Amino acid sequence: MSDAAPPSYPTACLALADGTVFYGKGFGATGQTTAELCFNTAMTGYQEIMTDPSYAGQIVTFTFPHIGNVGVNPEDDETGEPVADGMVVKWDPTVPSNWRATQHLGEWLARRGRIAIGGVDTRRLTRAIRQQGAPHVALAHDPEGRFDVGALVEAARGFRGLTGVDLAREVTCAQSYRWDEMRWAWPEGYTRQTEARHRVVAVDYGAKRNILRCLASAGCEVTVMPATATAEEVLAHAPDGVFLSNGPGDPAATGAYAVPMIRDVLERGLPIFGICLGHQMLALALGGETIKMNHGHHGANHPVKDLETGKVEITSMNHGFAVDSQTLPKEVMETHVSLFDGSNCGIRLRDRPVFSVQYHPEASPGPQDSFYLFERFAGSMAT
Repeated sequence: MSDAAPPSYPTACLALADGTVFYGKGFGATGQTTAELCFNTAMTGYQEIMTDPSYAGQIVTFTFPHIGNVGVNPEDDETGEPVADGMVVKWDPTVPSNWRATQHLGEWLARRGRIAIGGVDTRRLTRAIRQQGAPHVALAHDPEGRFDVGALVEAARGFRGLTGVDLAREVTCAQSYRWDEMRWAWPEGYTRQTEARHRVVAVDYGAKRNILRCLASAGCEVTVMPATATAEEVLAHAPDGVFLSNGPGDPAATGAYAVPMIRDVLERGLPIFGICLGHQMLALALGGETIKMNHGHHGANHPVKDLETGKVEITSMNHGFAVDSQTLPKEVMETHVSLFDGSNCGIRLRDRPVFSVQYHPEASPGPQDSFYLFERFAGSMAT
């Protein structure tokens, strides 16, 4: 990073569609982008958040002020490149202080074309998101501090939004591949699955690497397939079970091609496990409906209640749409609910090993309350 004194004028501007404007210090890439703005309450894992494909079409406001202090490293990417369109933070990132760091956050963002703004009153911004809903915004970074605010507001107003948009097709893999890497563990790091007991097809709507690692650690031989895979293509691998991954965008739009595939797989009686968008896809395939949330759930501290056991789990979440539990047919049981707002967080079929959750049980870097769901999926394939 340069030792030159920072300019005294703002070098970044965040404009909301309602005309509200925030100024700050830009870092990362220069230029301009438009997206939906959300906030995330996690205290760790900013690199995993920025590379989570579920954040496609969104700029992330981090409520925790110390973002960037531990730098970045190649091992913590959830996919090959950052997917979130930008980031908003309270304090500018400091020089990394972590033995795993290989790069400064600002350098990492710049090389990957992602814009960030620091020095923003993120508490005020978060309150606005909660009260008014996730706004459409334009984010610009210009080292010379030249901004056409009126044009930025108009750009924010012109953003297409996420309702009705299929983003899974944009972030899914181009072709199928095998995955055998397991969860990170000290001191070995990442190791390979060599004694798989179950054959799983994972449908990639925007899958995080740590989900695939959890499947491998649960004894699964994983074949990852594109979101557009047909039931015939999935079943051609003779899977013992089918996994439906997380992903971005409107589930109803992705469901246009995903739901017919899932229904055909359901007819074969195979165990199915879904996470996040995969949960929503399964609910749609079973006859439920989804709705757009006011500002969604994004963070690593969300309490969820298991209605069957009474247990409360602290979970990681990232979703702007939710399953409408009132539309679920009688053969589908609601298994989990959010203790923040009562929204649906899990379902299962009453008579078959078919289940899904709205939250992220892999939750790397944490919390780890829900890893058991991968073992439950593995156990359903052993019967």
